[in-house]
Amino acid sequence: MERKSNQPPRIKNKNAAPVQISAEQILREAKERQDVAIKAPKQTIHDHEELLEYRGRKRKEFEDRIQRSRLHIGEWLKYAAWEESQDELARARSVYERALQVDSRNTTLYLKYVEMEMKHKNISLARNLFDRIITILPRRDQFWLKYTYMEEMLEEVPRARQIFERWMQWEPEEEAWMAYVKFEKRYRELDRARDIYERFVHIHPEPKNWVKWAEFEEREGSTEKARDIFTRAIEVMGEELMEQRLFISFAKFETRQKEMERARVIYKYALDRIPRSKSQALYNQYVQFEKQYGDKDGIEDVVVGKRRLQYEAELATNLKNYDTWFDYGKLEEGTGDVDRVREVYERAIAQVPPGQEKRLWRRYIYLWIKYALFEELETKDYERTRQVYKSCIQLIPHKKFTFAKIWLMYAKFEIRQLDLAAARKTLGLALGMCPKDRLFKGYIELELELRDIERARTLYTKYLEWSPSNCAAWIKFAELENELQDTDRARAIFELAIAQPELDMPELLWKAYIDFEVGEEEWINARSLYRKLLQRTAHVKVWISWAHFEASVPQEGQAVVARDVFKKGCQAMKEQGLKEERVILLEAWREFEQAQGTAETLQHVQDLMPKMVRRRRQVEAADGGAVANSSQWEEYYDYIFPDDQTEKPSFRLLSMAHEWKARMEREKAENAAAAAAAPPAAATPPTAATPPAAATSPAAATEATETGSSSTTTTNPTAADSSAAAIPSP
Repeated sequence: MERKSNQPPRIKNKNAAPVQISAEQILREAKERQDVAIKAPKQTIHDHEELLEYRGRKRKEFEDRIQRSRLHIGEWLKYAAWEESQDELARARSVYERALQVDSRNTTLYLKYVEMEMKHKNISLARNLFDRIITILPRRDQFWLKYTYMEEMLEEVPRARQIFERWMQWEPEEEAWMAYVKFEKRYRELDRARDIYERFVHIHPEPKNWVKWAEFEEREGSTEKARDIFTRAIEVMGEELMEQRLFISFAKFETRQKEMERARVIYKYALDRIPRSKSQALYNQYVQFEKQYGDKDGIEDVVVGKRRLQYEAELATNLKNYDTWFDYGKLEEGTGDVDRVREVYERAIAQVPPGQEKRLWRRYIYLWIKYALFEELETKDYERTRQVYKSCIQLIPHKKFTFAKIWLMYAKFEIRQLDLAAARKTLGLALGMCPKDRLFKGYIELELELRDIERARTLYTKYLEWSPSNCAAWIKFAELENELQDTDRARAIFELAIAQPELDMPELLWKAYIDFEVGEEEWINARSLYRKLLQRTAHVKVWISWAHFEASVPQEGQAVVARDVFKKGCQAMKEQGLKEERVILLEAWREFEQAQGTAETLQHVQDLMPKMVRRRRQVEAADGGAVANSSQWEEYYDYIFPDDQTEKPSFRLLSMAHEWKARMEREKAENAAAAAAAPPAAATPPTAATPPAAATSPAAATEATETGSSSTTTTNPTAADSSAAAIPSP
């Protein structure tokens, strides 16, 4: 059946390529295959006639290139540079002018053109060209800078100033104004520089530009002018556009002038008017200023008091806003008032979440942690810290959920207080009330750090009694015994683990057990484990891993054993009807033969590789049965293995379908020729040929679209349409 045109094309072969090629290999091969560039031989010119002939030939070459790629500016630049190298400046100018007719706004063309005139000291021509450029491209700052630099090098200061003035009429960016200011400063025209700053801040009234002007006046010794500039800037910006950098610069200026009270007033004025989110740097500078020239009382009165009021206002609307409590506690910790900090934390931990759901407690529990850390690290009140931990543990509903972090932090606190018995008692109570993976792991790590191996073994035993399906715990327990060089105990643990009826990650457990035996060079035990594993699961990866293991055993003839494993795996996949897994196993076998086999063994595996064919089937319903009276068909890909006897009738049926199709087309062509040659009166309708019995069934009509001659096949829609009338509908 013909596939609908609106259906997306299907990928025919999704398997990985047998030979993987990296990007590095592709680039290396491309580099190796590059042809060596042919270098023109050196030519020696002996007289003027040869020079003229050489120039004519080169000019013809350049002209031909330009005709072929007229829009390629690089060819024009090469042409002009060559003419310049021949001291043919008139011709070079002609080339540049012709190129500018192609692209009249190309920056590179103008740049090379004007550099040529400047290099050959054609000042008048360079000026004319600069005037032309800045008229056409007034927003390209580099031409203005080059123009002024040339005039300044020629000591034409008035002309350079005139060019700057023409430039400033376009209201350029900050760099252009600063270049003009530096120009006037070089010639000590300070009044002119002030006028430039005045125009500059009028066009670009950003705070940083006002600061630059004030710093200029300060460097020149005009303190009052600098203060007036800062004041004007604050008035111009207004409260809506205030920025902290302006006030920071103003305050630092007053500090440099030894006006500490003025600087303090500026800081307070700014902190009262700029929001907290936009004044962090200002606040930091104020704190640093007070540390150097003032006291802490000023900071608390102006900043901390205001922040405290804001936090209280936020908490008045929502006492369960734990983020605000965190910020509030951090603020009070910065003040150093222990009583205030404790008051804030006590009020915060009193806001217990409304429900006994862990998602509601996740943020709240960190208030207790912050409180305990503050008492331990800042106040050094260890008894109060212990009470905080105990109160937190009593508050948590352990029957519904718990927090292993609290238990472990409490135990580690007791260890820091050199009370190991209390730490163990705490963790034992935790495991008795609310056992949890993280609690077991933390307790075991603690005992291992203390080098108490027997307690660690006991904890592992309790852990596995509580969660016997935890493969990670079994593996860690066995690794511990292996590190202690108790191989028999480690092997016994692995045996108990694989004997469990349920495991969360059995593949990791079996791999760890096999790796353990391989590490001990117990090849027989490892081989026995593979056999046991295959009795539980016949996964293709197990067969591949077993074969690779056999190949890695340092004994003679192991390649034959590995080959035998591959063969058994293929037979098992064949018996179970797992075609895709069988293909994966064969590909792994082929890679093995390519690496360690011979040409004969590799050819044997190649002969076992399947062919991919495209088939069609009726669309199935949701319950797995075919849709009744459905005319919808779908294409799918199938594998045909050479050693499967059950697939050979499909080849015979396929060849019969092709023969019948060819015969039908041949008879149709003969009937059409006979009808064209006969007289009109004697014309008779052609008789339809009767299809063979083998092709009249629906299965034959389906199989007639299959092709098995290659791994990926396509269907000819025209041929299928021509025989659609003769094939019975399924």
